Amino acid sequence: MVRIIKWLFYLAILAGLALVGYAYIGPFFGADFSAPLHEIRVPVDVGDGG
Repeated sequence: MVRIIKWLFYLAILAGLALVGYAYIGPFFGADFSAPLHEIRVPVDVGDGG
């Protein structure tokens, strides 16, 4: 059982490193992580409180 937990721990560390690596190297391969730059307006009905 300890062997499986140890293997999952190493796998989680490897996945975290892969995610960080993708975040740094991804833009060089065409991945775009920027947020969309358009304004969204939604009307809100406050009501009269009663």
